[in-house]
Amino acid sequence: MGVGYVSRSIFLCLLLVMCYNGNNKMSAIRHPLNQDIPMGTNVLRLHSMDANEKYHMAHVHAYPSSHMDHMDPQLMVFFFIEDLKVGKRLPVYFPKRDPSTSPHFLPREESDSIPFSLESLPNLLQIFSFSQASPQAKAMEDTLRDCEMKPIKGESKLCATSLESMLDFVNEIFGFNSQFQVLSTTHFTESTMLLQNYTILKKPEEISAPKMVACHTMPYPYAIFYCHYQESESKAFKVLLGGDNGDRVEAVAVCHLDTSEWSPDHVSFRVLGMEPGSKPVCHFFPADNLVWIAS
Repeated sequence: MGVGYVSRSIFLCLLLVMCYNGNNKMSAIRHPLNQDIPMGTNVLRLHSMDANEKYHMAHVHAYPSSHMDHMDPQLMVFFFIEDLKVGKRLPVYFPKRDPSTSPHFLPREESDSIPFSLESLPNLLQIFSFSQASPQAKAMEDTLRDCEMKPIKGESKLCATSLESMLDFVNEIFGFNSQFQVLSTTHFTESTMLLQNYTILKKPEEISAPKMVACHTMPYPYAIFYCHYQESESKAFKVLLGGDNGDRVEAVAVCHLDTSEWSPDHVSFRVLGMEPGSKPVCHFFPADNLVWIAS
């Protein structure tokens, strides 16, 4: 999905692959979590992550390839705004997920009928037929815990349990009569390589973004998106990348110019070797994440 102005009806068509259109609710919600879902949740989801992170890695100050083996590869998405220049080479992790086997959205009336709270987890595990000690149960617990965490100062957030709730949140932030566009990362080649060095092939294109809502996929038996908006200034870019193995990616990147309210333990500071508020933090988005921008 590329960049373009979208209405409710057009966006519904674009996300049909993510929606469940059948009549049997149980056949959808019993669909198992993907086996490649990490034990942690999306590293981009939350700027207020605390010291209880699961990620253990070396404290690094740059991106040389020799450091790749010393940290969780999923963390290789962060960079500095000054890196956005032609010829810059960066190691980047792009997860590969098959839409046909990924969890789909439920219609709002069905998702609203299913409890979505940490308190209800024991009952939810019975509904989805997951044992309490299973990786799926742990992933669900992490998602529910993150969704119930209070937003940081200047942040509005929602865990969208349906396409309708996502659109309502976006319209609430931008205004119901506003126009908007949606951005997502596009892969022009098929590859099984998750982490490799990419070179910026042409001058990154900055997208005017007076307001921005980022929506990140979360591990759950049906589609859940962690959507959040921050009042602090951010910049959005389209970046054409060429991988060492010949891959071509038009990646969406967002640079957060003010990180002073972020937790000092946020993984990006450890990856980049910096302190909150000292420099902008940029990151690439995986293809199944969305960036909504008010026009």
